[in-house]
Amino acid sequence: MSDTPVIGVLALQGDVREHLIALASADALARPVRRPEELAEVDGLVIPGGESTTMSKLAVLFGMLEPLRERVRAGMPVYGTCAGMILLAEKILDPRSGQETVGGIDMIVRRNVFGRQNESFEAAVEVAGIDGGPVEGVFIRAPWVESVGAEAEVIAEHGGHIVAVRQRNVLATSFHPELTGDHRVHALFVDMVRAVK
Repeated sequence: MSDTPVIGVLALQGDVREHLIALASADALARPVRRPEELAEVDGLVIPGGESTTMSKLAVLFGMLEPLRERVRAGMPVYGTCAGMILLAEKILDPRSGQETVGGIDMIVRRNVFGRQNESFEAAVEVAGIDGGPVEGVFIRAPWVESVGAEAEVIAEHGGHIVAVRQRNVLATSFHPELTGDHRVHALFVDMVRAVK
């Protein structure tokens, strides 16, 4: 049982429940995280989709932004989907007023480039490091990555745009694998957490 990593899902906004289910199915002990003391008790963290500006402001309001930055700098594995990807970027091309990021991946992201909510779509995405064929990705007002620094590894593209990146212990996808029932991306993240636990 000691090999089972405890992974939190930042529960300020977004599809928290779906991530908890996906993590549990990938053999992690998953729990919601809203406060710094809860963050201190997990081995890794998922930052879900949602609205990145709102999430950034809620993270400040709940006293989570600085503790998150500190844990990421200290090497805690983190996985961000959609808005979570935006929060893990070092730079946002078109930030809203007052929008801050946690950082962790040397990348520049552009918000909401895959269309509006009603233009959401699913696509098969080949992700480096994941066996068994393409992952089914759900793109909902998704960002894409404009560019990455030398330390960031592009692990998936769609339509000529970067949609998944990894830098050491930090993973980010612009799509939502938690909405598909295919939990291989979460399994990859659980393995990342287990490797540093």
